[in-house]
Amino acid sequence: MTPEQEQIAKLTQKVEEQAEIIDYLTKKLYGKKSEQVDANQLSLLEEDDGVFTEPEQTGQENQANQVQSAKKRKKTRQEVLSPNLPIKRTVIDVAAKQCPHGHRLVFVGEKFIREQLHFQPAKLYREEIYTHTYKCIDCEAIDGLTRLIQGLVPKPVIPHSLGSASVIAEIIHQKFEQGVPLSRQLKEWQRMGAQLSETTLANWVIKSGEMMAPLYNLIREELVAQPYLQGDETPMQVLREPGKAATSKSYMWVMRSVRKSSKQAVQYAYGDTRSGAFAENLYRGFTGVLQCDGYAGYNGLDNSVIRVGCFAHVRRKFYEAASVNGKIIMSRPLKLLDEMFALEKEWKQWSPRSRRRQRQRLLLKLVRKFWSWIDQADELPKSRLGKAITYARNQRIALNRVLNYGAIDFSNNASERNMKSFVIGRKNWLFSTSPAGAKATAIWMTLIESAKANGINPRDYVTYLLNEVPQLPDFAKKEDLEAYLPWNYQSGLDNREEFHVIAA
Repeated sequence: MTPEQEQIAKLTQKVEEQAEIIDYLTKKLYGKKSEQVDANQLSLLEEDDGVFTEPEQTGQENQANQVQSAKKRKKTRQEVLSPNLPIKRTVIDVAAKQCPHGHRLVFVGEKFIREQLHFQPAKLYREEIYTHTYKCIDCEAIDGLTRLIQGLVPKPVIPHSLGSASVIAEIIHQKFEQGVPLSRQLKEWQRMGAQLSETTLANWVIKSGEMMAPLYNLIREELVAQPYLQGDETPMQVLREPGKAATSKSYMWVMRSVRKSSKQAVQYAYGDTRSGAFAENLYRGFTGVLQCDGYAGYNGLDNSVIRVGCFAHVRRKFYEAASVNGKIIMSRPLKLLDEMFALEKEWKQWSPRSRRRQRQRLLLKLVRKFWSWIDQADELPKSRLGKAITYARNQRIALNRVLNYGAIDFSNNASERNMKSFVIGRKNWLFSTSPAGAKATAIWMTLIESAKANGINPRDYVTYLLNEVPQLPDFAKKEDLEAYLPWNYQSGLDNREEFHVIAA
């Protein structure tokens, strides 16, 4: 080949790589985000006795674009409505207890007509708290000293503040669960009669978050004591960080228990860096198995931490490589990965021991076929398929370890879902103004997502904490604080309220 031909070949290869990158970025911007594939394409698999036709939840998909693989059964009214909703029983009575001929009517029974759901808009009210003062006249007559006795007044959430537990809980619910920035909440508070400022709301969130720091630290202690964890991280922006430009990146880290753990906990941690030093500090004291992505920042963890890979990250890269001109061209590794996920779906609810046994018996064969294809692949390193292959090769040891731990999921999607909750909020409120605000975000997201993981209502739990934690001593003992952790929380809203209205 002449020098001119070599140059033309290199330029042609570069053009193909650039065209592939342009196609990929165009799809990322304007294409659908679902990773679902056509079930018919999977029939090409050898030994195909199960398919993975539902999109893997990676925290990046657009849920609205996902196509359901099967029509869902319509829920009954009992399934739609919570049994804890209060019931208003309205009886429509006859105005005149006489028939058209003037005879007296006798009650014989009632007939159910219909059921409907009502909404009661939120409203504010002012609570003025007083305490009665008493004195003992007999004691004063004996020694001449006046002793005044008053009722024990509960401590406020924040001293000298209008913010009650219910108001601050609503602000936290709107921002961290509904993704409504504080600036957009102001109009609703003003409509209800409170001319609050954004600074006031921010101070309430930060100061109440500082009060919850002991619980936040206890959740971390519980997590690092567990044998298995999952982790993830994502960028965020903090405007007033010392020594950093307002446009620089900070990060929110998350670590959580695996879904097989008896105590479900999720912790977010704000860091001004993505360096390995922060990861080392976050996981200090943890001696177990950590499932995370291939980010090099985790490389500095102690040898006592065993890193396990995530097959969803691998599948995502092969899925992106399989997208050509808006269509999915199923590659051999993508087919194998989909068959692996189909098997994992079958034994998702099994015990760790049974799941490990099935992985060794059935999944190991598919994993070997996958690595056999990877070893023989000869793709351009800078192509999307080449990058997917390189990522898989770099993660080979960590990925293979998944087969050895039945308690670990096949993917890291549980922690990615927790991170997605933060990302959805971040798209709305965009940034934290100060490090104190970022730390408060980490604390409240920790308590809210841990509540969700334990199947309890986050708003009820936050309101409960804001009412009860201020009543504890300034330096509460660990055993006293443990009663307020999410897995020890007992909802007080189990009794259904019923009231009657009779209308003539």
